Amino acid sequence: MDCVYCGSDLSAYDPVYVEETADGERVEVGGFCNYACLSAHIEASELVYGDACEWSPE
Repeated sequence: MDCVYCGSDLSAYDPVYVEETADGERVEVGGFCNYACLSAHIEASELVYGDACEWSPE
């Protein structure tokens, strides 16, 4: 299996695997060779935009 972000062979690493749920079932997103690749994938895919509550002091 290769890293979702950089394509490196995961057998050379202690990989981080990510799952998500769809209709109550776990679905594997894939593996990342390290947290840096996972973080870069999150940013490049804009996975955090619109996923958090907005707060205003007013």
